[in-house]
Amino acid sequence: MDKKEPTAVITEAFIYEIEDALTPECHASTVAVSNGVIVASWFGGTEEKNKDVGIWVSRKTNGSWTVPVEVVNGVQDNGMRYPCWNPVLFKPKGGPLHLYYKVGPSPQEWWGLYMTSTDDGETWSDPIKLKDEILGPIKNQPIELANGTILSPSSTESLDGNWTIHLETSNDMGATWTKSEPLNDPNEFGAIQPALFNHGNGRLQMVSRTKNSVVSENWSEDYGKTWSKMVATSLPNPNSGVDGVTLKDGRHLLVYNPTDQNWGDRVPLSIALSENGKDWYRVLDLEPLTEATDREGEEYSYPTVIQSEDGKVHIVYTWNRKTVKYVVLDPKKLH
Repeated sequence: MDKKEPTAVITEAFIYEIEDALTPECHASTVAVSNGVIVASWFGGTEEKNKDVGIWVSRKTNGSWTVPVEVVNGVQDNGMRYPCWNPVLFKPKGGPLHLYYKVGPSPQEWWGLYMTSTDDGETWSDPIKLKDEILGPIKNQPIELANGTILSPSSTESLDGNWTIHLETSNDMGATWTKSEPLNDPNEFGAIQPALFNHGNGRLQMVSRTKNSVVSENWSEDYGKTWSKMVATSLPNPNSGVDGVTLKDGRHLLVYNPTDQNWGDRVPLSIALSENGKDWYRVLDLEPLTEATDREGEEYSYPTVIQSEDGKVHIVYTWNRKTVKYVVLDPKKLH
């Protein structure tokens, strides 16, 4: 069933048309608003894991997206080249726009870096490598608490196959970070790529992608210092990335693939809402499943979602690995 409510959708567009693509494939897009400029980034190249995969950026100016530019690649000082992975845009209050990303032969062996931009994504600093134990936000954006503390949702995929999530915390606008212990038992849940919701008064919720066919959750009552044991939510998950945001009106919005086929279907791509983080209601299919959909060949995945100061919700996601789709919603019309 197509649950799309056209009245909630303000904008739907590709950041670039497939026939204009500068890379055969793209994935793992991210979006931020910097001084009113909408900036998007993703990794692109011949195929995920290939050495020619770099980080690309496009900016929405004068109502249209700029031609994507590769802002960094994985070439090392010794001439070796590795693929780039999972960019994450984040703008701390009063700080420059940050672009976190990973470089390395695989998610088991990658390392974290970041660049900053003082002109809203037009130009970027040289890359800065994070300390060895710090990976940076793995897929989804950090959140900034009222006191300026930045909480970065992160995870580790180890060479022995274990998936664990953790939290990285900064009290100096990202200059230095501390890392929590793993927040899940990988024998119970294989979990990565967490996203954070802020319920207020120190109450935080972290939801994660898992190998267990469900979205999992952890809760904190002390601003992220300690966390409850990971448990399953009611939301299905086909081992694909999710993202969410706490809206200005207090509701929580999640973008996800509502199927439970492990490593399987990444269609449809949908939105669920919750008042309390526990009871979720699927309210909109961004990419509905239709009879014409070739489930083997279709992929709408890895969403990033933010809410801008004007209240609009901005979403980017992988569209068949061929381009990045950009959607703007009016959350007041989502019920």
